[in-house]
Amino acid sequence: MQEDPSRSSTYTVPCEDYVHVVEFSPYDCGSAASLLAYGGNQYVVVGTCRFKEEDVEVEGVEFNTLRAFVHGVRVDALAWSPETRLDKIPQIIRFCTAAGDRKLRLFTSDLQNRHEVKEMEGHTSYINHVVFEPTEGKQMASVSDDHTCRVWDLEGNETVSLRLWSPGVSVCWHPEEVFKLMVAEKKGTIRFYDLVTQQAILSLDCGQMPLMSADWCLTNTIKVGAVVGSDWVIWDITRSSYPQEKRPAHLDKARLFRWSRANENLFSTTGCPGKINSQLLVHHLGHPQVAGDVLQLRDVVLAVSAVFLQQWEDAVVLVAGVSRVQSLQFSEHRSPRGLLSLRILHIRDRLTTG
Repeated sequence: MQEDPSRSSTYTVPCEDYVHVVEFSPYDCGSAASLLAYGGNQYVVVGTCRFKEEDVEVEGVEFNTLRAFVHGVRVDALAWSPETRLDKIPQIIRFCTAAGDRKLRLFTSDLQNRHEVKEMEGHTSYINHVVFEPTEGKQMASVSDDHTCRVWDLEGNETVSLRLWSPGVSVCWHPEEVFKLMVAEKKGTIRFYDLVTQQAILSLDCGQMPLMSADWCLTNTIKVGAVVGSDWVIWDITRSSYPQEKRPAHLDKARLFRWSRANENLFSTTGCPGKINSQLLVHHLGHPQVAGDVLQLRDVVLAVSAVFLQQWEDAVVLVAGVSRVQSLQFSEHRSPRGLLSLRILHIRDRLTTG
């Protein structure tokens, strides 16, 4: 691990491949370390991270590569299975990717002799998001530009296909509502589907478009958040189909919304890819201002993976992004009020020129 003295990126892990997506596992894997996977043009790399906030013997960040999985095509999205465990014999690593060839790939490995890849075909356009059923991990859901949300089993069979009115941008599966799916569409509508009847049972309306990203609050099932246009919007789904709160987030279009997994009032947003000075903002619903300082992420922010390692007073947020250096970088930033320890993880992608 190399230490960088700059304030914006403190720790660096070299990456051999271009990096397009990164995700921390949101589940307990039975290890003191946090599981991380990042995907590029040819590989998915799985590793563990330990942070000084978790172990006083760690100096900053300790990163350990567990395995590089050959993927062969660009990774566009990645989801961890709750079945992934490092404290069992044999160990099990399981995750699903969405790729540029419009296929899903389910990877299962014991990090030794067993290594399986199952391809799932059915989507006819780009796949924008994929998630596992969060309690047992026996099913996956995906949304695509082909105006469908599809549910798959671990054998690769398509078990449900929901027809959408516009491209699907986000799909969420809540551990307290396992028979429902939340599906967000680009035209500005979010629908909740009953997986038994395969019918929509509730819809939310942004009142504008394009909706780029949405998330279902883990700690409070009645809260839904999204970014649409340049704004963030929040619903209490028991009150109205229209947002209860709406505020500007970014000068240009916003791209990603992610709730904290520890605090129902805390969330992050990122600016639209392609801007030279993309911003990552951390917001708190109890304060009119951003909870922490604005972070300028030079170049493109493509992915956000937020996991809170501790509770609100000492919260550590792990966030992922993409920029123009081919390395994995970690940085730490504290708010001036001392309420939040914000740890940023971003993948930097060196763009080669002719």
